[in-house]
Amino acid sequence: MERNSVNTLYGQVTIGTLILQDCTVGLLFALLPILGGTSGALQGMFSMAKLLVVLVIFLTILSVLCHTCVPWFLRLMIGLSSQTNELYQLASVAFCLLVAWCSDKLGLSLELGSFAAGVMISTTDLAQHTLEQVEPIRNFFAALFLASIGMLIHVHFLWNHIDILVAAVILVIVIKTIVVSAVVKGFGYTNKAAILVGMSLAQIGEFAFVLLSRASNLHLIEGKVYMLLLGTTALSLVTTPLLFKLIPAVVHLGVLLRWFSPEIPNEIGLKGDILRADSSKRISVLIQGSRDS
Repeated sequence: MERNSVNTLYGQVTIGTLILQDCTVGLLFALLPILGGTSGALQGMFSMAKLLVVLVIFLTILSVLCHTCVPWFLRLMIGLSSQTNELYQLASVAFCLLVAWCSDKLGLSLELGSFAAGVMISTTDLAQHTLEQVEPIRNFFAALFLASIGMLIHVHFLWNHIDILVAAVILVIVIKTIVVSAVVKGFGYTNKAAILVGMSLAQIGEFAFVLLSRASNLHLIEGKVYMLLLGTTALSLVTTPLLFKLIPAVVHLGVLLRWFSPEIPNEIGLKGDILRADSSKRISVLIQGSRDS
């Protein structure tokens, strides 16, 4: 998403949805081992209930720690690493690895623990500083992650099934755009905001790679289906820049067809800005009325 779109109405709705989506993915990471079990339905439901209890306790403990120990720990590391940043970088990475290890030992998942550790750091006032320090490491692991995904993709297999992949990507984009737009519209937003949010969320997220890999290791999906889902996810991500390039054209077309309000051709602010402007007008009218009287 472009920087000038972040503060728009549809940009804020999109970011909020992505955050909630990431939290849901963390829950899926925890439930995948249960889905991959070979026990009966009753035993599976019991295991899932037990896992949810462990998950709630684990997240509760982390919530307490992120408001007590984590800020103190980060400030201590900053004080000890006043001359160099390597110690702070190592401490931040070690903290994330520790939370991920605890999550794995509790029967949840490494991915959920890593995600929870990042959320814990983001709640502190040192979140931006920590992000700046670990950004080189993040870029390295992101490149390594994408490279490992590329190693899993068989080009000949994808080429032989290119018709299925293209049809699947088109289907995913169309269905996600329609469903997300309908949901956003159902919450009372404008047609423009609903369609733009739907287009912004039309692709499959990067977390799908991790989920697919985890599901494949647990033998939840077969090899051919796994490769097709992997290719569909990769191809949908490739189309993301194209969808964002189409957003101005969609807005212009919507204004011409009178789907969108013609006096607001661009998303220029949040609902809060509109409400504040409306309140300012009312105050001005009241002041003017008092002066006239």
